[in-house]
Amino acid sequence: MIRRIVGIETEFGITSVGGEGSRSLGPDEIARYFFRPVVERWRSSNVFLENGSRLYLDVGSHPEYATAECDGLEQIVAHDRAGERIIDDLAVRAEQSLAAEGIDAKVYLFKNNTDTVGNSYGSHENYLLDRSTQVRSMATTLLPFLVSRQLICGAGKILPGTPPGVGVAEDEGPAFCFSQRAEHMWDGVSSATTRSRPLINTRDEPHADSTRFRRMHVIVGDSNMIETTTLLKIASTRLVLEMLEAGVELRPMAIAHPVRAIREISRDLTGTRPVGLTDGTTMTALEIQREFLAAVHRHLGRGGWERDDRPVVERCVALWERVLDAVESGDHDAIAADIDWAAKLRLIRQVQDRTGADLDHPRLAQIDLTYHDIRPGRGLHSVLERRGLVSRVVGDPEIERARHSAPETTRAALRGRFISAAAGAGRDYTVDWVHLKVADGTLPTVALTDPFAAEDPRVDDLIAGLGR
Repeated sequence: MIRRIVGIETEFGITSVGGEGSRSLGPDEIARYFFRPVVERWRSSNVFLENGSRLYLDVGSHPEYATAECDGLEQIVAHDRAGERIIDDLAVRAEQSLAAEGIDAKVYLFKNNTDTVGNSYGSHENYLLDRSTQVRSMATTLLPFLVSRQLICGAGKILPGTPPGVGVAEDEGPAFCFSQRAEHMWDGVSSATTRSRPLINTRDEPHADSTRFRRMHVIVGDSNMIETTTLLKIASTRLVLEMLEAGVELRPMAIAHPVRAIREISRDLTGTRPVGLTDGTTMTALEIQREFLAAVHRHLGRGGWERDDRPVVERCVALWERVLDAVESGDHDAIAADIDWAAKLRLIRQVQDRTGADLDHPRLAQIDLTYHDIRPGRGLHSVLERRGLVSRVVGDPEIERARHSAPETTRAALRGRFISAAAGAGRDYTVDWVHLKVADGTLPTVALTDPFAAEDPRVDDLIAGLGR
């Protein structure tokens, strides 16, 4: 299955800061202002949009955006960025509503994974698999990749001093870490998502024909700001899945304690801390990643390059190797334009060089947070991007297109067409990942069980019937 459906779900942090003399707004209240235009239009805070995506208010007053089904690497990057702009539009309208009511408050949105009191919220990846693929049996091989993947796509975080606990032998002072999510994972493989936070979620919910497909739900990754980091995260995981499905042989790398290992790896910027394996040996995160990269090279060398997305795959493989080289050499500035944790670390070190501030200084904590602010011109990433200091994958026209139009190569195109047509005809409707339904029941419900199918005569008939 070289062609693979992928989607990203992002939970955004939201808060507000009031002007002098203004009352403060709690997260529930600011979320109501935020979703007011959505509820006014759709009478719900859980909706599907014309670009095929899903927008809703998640537990904890977090706006969540789930991209439409994408089957292209650059395509998924564009639709992930489109979500940021859709969310930002709602923030602008929320501030206008607050001002109209005489409330002086600014809305802040963060594409990150932790707040200041220790709560974590996720960035989840979804990969469509063939039904014959057994996720649990694959997990032994896949877990070492996911545990060490933070070297190439972590968002970076200043971790406060930590008392003894899981994965920590003694008191540790503040440290810069690869990953924001590493400290919040509590299981390797599980059907739960919030209770135990596993690296891989095995709940069998394919949102498709369950006799043909299954969905692998990965919740261990960080939310990414730089487009090339998102690209590398998705592309490397897709390539590893493709390789495993093809039966490529790998040396045994089963990790004895994945939860402990992911924390230990996150805190070691050299990538050389030994991680215990189930056979009693050890490997470092760098060694694990290089083993997977070498296996991907072997797989592609056996004919895997005969593919439509060859140029972007070549770019990702080259970047993967370059990031590992930078970690090994300690020259993190060499990848600061491409990888989030390195970009953030460079900003922090620049301030430290000028001021001598320790990692627990509030100014550095502000950099750690504002790097993820998605409001244009206010967040540090957006400043870097505007100055051409971070790499791009897609241009603004592609992002704007993804903001309004569904991918044309997956079933999201059918969902987007139906939503636009129903809204244009003034008909009430209900939509989920699979079903298209006119609310009054006068037209047949259409079930889109094949995520690869971008054309369906039943949807044509359904749209034609909307005007009748």
